[in-house]
Amino acid sequence: MCRYAMVKYKPHYACFSCRKTFKRMLMHDINRDDKRTRDAKCPDCAGTVADMGKDFKAPKRTDTKAWSHLESLYSAGITFHSCGCSGPGYIPRNREDLVAHLASMLAEYQKHLTFWRSHEPPANRAESDRDRHVNWFEITQIPRERRTPKDRISNEEAKRYWFERIAAVEAKLALL
Repeated sequence: MCRYAMVKYKPHYACFSCRKTFKRMLMHDINRDDKRTRDAKCPDCAGTVADMGKDFKAPKRTDTKAWSHLESLYSAGITFHSCGCSGPGYIPRNREDLVAHLASMLAEYQKHLTFWRSHEPPANRAESDRDRHVNWFEITQIPRERRTPKDRISNEEAKRYWFERIAAVEAKLALL
């Protein structure tokens, strides 16, 4: 069972310039009617801090190498968010692992794009049902919001989705 489902845990925030972490009181705890979210500020430098997730464990304040690595992870969009069941997933240990991880994601996304470029759209309902049965893996890689209720998706929409994912990973790689 999800450990975060039963009790409300406060998210962990990190200030990379001060190399400090803290938990922030939830607005729901202060005013139950207030549904707004506000940016968290560092109590020391008043700078905006990073929401690192509930599974985040900070390194020592004196470990500048670990803090710079955490900052590069955050800039690449990798944080420690999870539902509490299985943890936050793969977290690269150093810059080289991060680059290799992003490169493998890029290669996987390009494989999906290659599939949708060569995919022939079904002409009728029978072909559509067969296509959904045969290519279920590729279809389920596209988020539900982009599919029709019966798990149908146009080739153009699928290609657009994978182009967006590839562009996002390439942007992260350019930041490193």
